[in-house]
Order: sequence, then structure tokens, then C-alpha cells
Amino acid sequence: MIETPSLVDQHCHGVLRTELGLGTFEAHLGRGEGPPAPGTTFFDTQTGFAVRRWCPPLLGLEPHCPPARYLARRRELGVLEAGRRLLRGSGITTYLVDTGLPGDLTGPGELASTGAAQAREIVRLELLAEQVADTSGTVDSFLANLAESVHGAAHGAVAFTSVAGVRAGEALACEPPGPGEVRGAAGRWLAGRQVGGELADPVLLRHLLWIAVASGLPLQLHTGAADPQCSFGDFARATAGLGTDLVLLHGYPHHRAAAHLAGVFPHVYADLGSALVRTGARAAAVLAEILELAPFGKLLFSSGAQGLPELHVVGAQLFREALGRVLGTWVAEGAWSLTDAQRVAGLIAAGNARRVYGLVGD
Repeated sequence: MIETPSLVDQHCHGVLRTELGLGTFEAHLGRGEGPPAPGTTFFDTQTGFAVRRWCPPLLGLEPHCPPARYLARRRELGVLEAGRRLLRGSGITTYLVDTGLPGDLTGPGELASTGAAQAREIVRLELLAEQVADTSGTVDSFLANLAESVHGAAHGAVAFTSVAGVRAGEALACEPPGPGEVRGAAGRWLAGRQVGGELADPVLLRHLLWIAVASGLPLQLHTGAADPQCSFGDFARATAGLGTDLVLLHGYPHHRAAAHLAGVFPHVYADLGSALVRTGARAAAVLAEILELAPFGKLLFSSGAQGLPELHVVGAQLFREALGRVLGTWVAEGAWSLTDAQRVAGLIAAGNARRVYGLVGD
């Protein structure tokens, strides 16, 4: 029996404070754009089935109960009590919370209180830059305030995160831009920007990444649907030896490429959250593929959850089940000792995250 007594969720978001109807709830289970296929809902996915498997017992229902019955029970308990039961039933002891998403989501402190856990903040670079732009009147003040804000955020946060690879894609070069290039890009962006507008300029996105690298905090990189080897291979090479760890998020369906980069570069780590939550009942097979490529000290558990506390539960339970199935099989076959399997499970579940993010005492 492979045990994971505690979990550090190394990348997640807060949960919604509002009650949800069937349509709104199931929309949070979908990862793509647009509605589900006619006659179906997003419960008809591996993630949706996993929610119905693992979450109803925490609310006093039988596994696999119909979605309508589950949501009726959720409303009966109320959003606060349902969230409390779900988060505390996940077994997650520390949340690292990306606070960069819009909406009525709980922050790190509220998530920690509800889940009877620890929580630390991950600062999203693009949101920070957008907030600075809203209060800066000139290019000079914007660039000075941006550097100061990133420096200040580094004192309270456990990591930075960036969606530069998602927003800029192949336009994102790996080397730091020069001062003149940065000033020109800032001037163009500020001149054409409405208050609250998103930062998508590839030069400024790259500038932000390199400010974050200079801070020394771990930097989480959202890979989106892109192959991380193509999107971040050169960036990983350019940042090697600088003392900043890179964590590749949401690599599925290119999880093998992310694991490969984690094996090649000493400062690159791979996140497991998206790969396991998206694949549900097939999570063990996907985890086994990742373990073929990445050193065991370079893999990090996360739920990647946002909006629904159910996704924290599903992320944690699928991880435990997949890890137990894969490592348990290897122990039963004599390929691994139980002692080694237990040690590796502890590394991926919590130990690696504690080391990378400096979570002493969490």
C-alpha cells in the first residue's frame, strides 16, 4: 500500500463563493471553448465522471450519483459548508494559490481557512503589469513602477507565474529584450490600451519573464495547448545556471515533452495536475509515461483547480490512486522496493514542492 499522507498543491486557484446551477457548474468542468455536444454536458468527460466518483461521498451521497442529485445536495448544504467538506476531504495540507484569475474567487487566506490547511500566494506577472499600467501615466513611470512592483511582490509571494507562452506563442523569443526595445513596446502598448486591457505584447511579456528570473523566485510557466519543448526549450536553455527554477504547468497532451525538459535541464520541473485531472480513469497510464522520462525529484503534484472545490478533490484523489496503482504494481513485480516507492511518493506529493518553493514548516 503506497501512502501519501500529505499533499502540497503547487498550483491552484481559489473557489467560487456563489451557488451554482447545473449549467454554470458543469461549464467549469469543460476545458475547451464552446458548449458540449448536443444532448450531453461537460459531466460527460473524464473529469466529470471523476467528480461523480470522488465527491458525492464527502457530501453524504453514494459514488456516481446523478449530477442533478449531487447539485441538489450541494445547494442543501450551502456553498460554504459544501466547500468546507470538500476541501477538508481532499487531504491537501498546503495550497499555492495563483491569484491572477478574475471572478469572485477566494484568496489564499480564505482557502486555507476553509480547507484547514496552509496557503501561500503565487503572483501572476501579467496581472501585476496590467495593474501597474492602470496607475502609471508615462512610459518611464510604468517601467519604474513595474520593476518596483515585481521586486515588492517577491517578498510576499512563494513564486511567480506567467501566461506569456499562451498569449504570445511562437512570437515569444528567449533572450531578454534591450532597453530601447522595451521602451518602444511600452509606449505602443500604453498608447493603445484601454484601462484594464490585457498585456499581450511579446516584448513586454519577455521583459516581465526576465525581471522575474532576476528575482530568484520559482517561475511557473503556463504552456497551454502548445508543445512545451517548442515553446520553452530555448528559454530553459537561456536561463540555465541563473538560479531560478522553472515549473512547466498544464503540459497535457504534451506531458511527455514537459517531462523530457525536466529531465534535460536541472532547473526545470514538470507539473502533474492537468495530465491527471484531464485523463481521469486513465490517469495511471499517463503518470507511468511521465515517470519514464522525468527524474522523480523533478515532478510536482497539483490539482490545477479553479472555481470548484470538487476539482481540488478530484486532483488529489486521482493523483493518489494513479500513484498507488503505478508504484504498487512495480513493487508487486519486484522492480521497486516498498521503501523506495514510499519515498518517491512522498517526493512527488509534497517533498519536491517544499524544496522548490522553500516551504519550511508548511
